[in-house]
Amino acid sequence: MTSQEGRKPTFAEALIILLVCAGIISYGVLKLGVDAHIPIITSGVLVALWGCFGLKYPWKIIEEGMLQGITMALQAIVILMMVGLVIGSWIQSGVVPSLIYYGLDILSPKVFLFATLLICSVVSLATGTSWGTSGTVGIALMGVGAGLGIPAPLTAGVVISGAYFGDKMSPLSDTTNLAPAVAGTDLFSHIRAMVWTTGPTYLIVTVITILFGMKYAGGSLDAGKIDAIQAVMKSEFSISLLGLVPPLIVIGMAVAKIPALPGLFAGIIFACGMSFSQGFGLADIVGALHYGYEATLSAEIAGTEAFEAVAQLMADHSIAGMTPELVKDAGSMLSELLTRGGLDSMMWTISLILAALSFGGIMERCGFLEVLLHAILKSVKSVGGLVTSVIISCFISNLFLGDQYLSIVMPGRMFKTAFEEKGLHPRMLSRSLEDAGTLVSVLIPWNTCGAYNSGVLGVPTLEYAPYAFLNYINPLVAIAMTYMGIGVFWKKEEEKAAS
Repeated sequence: MTSQEGRKPTFAEALIILLVCAGIISYGVLKLGVDAHIPIITSGVLVALWGCFGLKYPWKIIEEGMLQGITMALQAIVILMMVGLVIGSWIQSGVVPSLIYYGLDILSPKVFLFATLLICSVVSLATGTSWGTSGTVGIALMGVGAGLGIPAPLTAGVVISGAYFGDKMSPLSDTTNLAPAVAGTDLFSHIRAMVWTTGPTYLIVTVITILFGMKYAGGSLDAGKIDAIQAVMKSEFSISLLGLVPPLIVIGMAVAKIPALPGLFAGIIFACGMSFSQGFGLADIVGALHYGYEATLSAEIAGTEAFEAVAQLMADHSIAGMTPELVKDAGSMLSELLTRGGLDSMMWTISLILAALSFGGIMERCGFLEVLLHAILKSVKSVGGLVTSVIISCFISNLFLGDQYLSIVMPGRMFKTAFEEKGLHPRMLSRSLEDAGTLVSVLIPWNTCGAYNSGVLGVPTLEYAPYAFLNYINPLVAIAMTYMGIGVFWKKEEEKAAS
């Protein structure tokens, strides 16, 4: 490095810059309660100023780092835009409502916790959002659990386990798209790699929920609440097994190793055809694709003609115990769950990704990440040690930066070169980023994910954390499997298989 290009920062400089930026972002997100965008941009400006005036880098070099940071996420950004179209079309066509409707059918007092895990997994897989799942279906399940005498922290933990399983594994999830973009691999290679660690973890969590559920098997289920939700849903959507076809198309194309964009597009086209068959016009379909679907059910449904229609529907199905309050609650919950999607809905996430990757690109180009990484990797000799270092770094990032996106981007940028030098496939890095960066965020009270879920479920973070089994078992399984040499992917082996 020549003096014209600037000098490398010292470890003290790099550590101070990281702590100051962490303080700025944490203060903005946690103390001021603002979105992370402006605090991240402010941190990026601070790093750029120190790079220019403290390290003597030309602005052109810093700008190149920022733009390269953005370039690496362009494919993920395009996929996220497509995901917005998927969600809008899948709700309007009845795909998501059908998945929820049939998911609710499996509720039983004897297997309530397992059913809760499965329902939240299905909903989050279908929508790609853990927040939407825990904030809607999760709330309904909290009420059902209370009626069965199940402790609220236990129900909340199982809800979160299921919701974050889908958030981690769904091709519609923003973090599932962000992690491979940061690591330098493709979406479905990333998902296939995660199956190695998430699959065994999910089986462990399934056994745990069944064992815990046996203790509460004697309770009686208030079916009226579930029946009301299903009846109200049927009053707005055409519920049928046809709704399972678009997800099966996307999954089938993924198994066939067809790239993500064509697979998602096929799911959109089929869903749009279903919307036409349900009586929606072209303008309605385009509107749902662009702005998302807006459910016509509302909290004011009780006392209206719509309420009378639902009452008649319930009577036709011999459902007893229906009250205006019950239908009103069901309509309100479904409106919140199903009013979402569309291209516009992805712009908040995309702008956050652009800001975070710009910040990470500047940090990397100015050498801050290289200096910190060198210090961390001095004692790391094995693949297991490298993966463990990534998981610990993701946990620390969630702890200090207060945001799961940054907890994927920052460690991803820091460890990318180390994984390349070891000869590991990039999906090893992307998997490790999600094993901790996505899952651990909800276990920290002052993290945005922890604060949100605590608020909507009405249970303090530290009370539900011991029961969010998937979120803390998965990182441990990932570390153990790597040390045992299971599910380790080498770049040369992948290249040989492809040739």
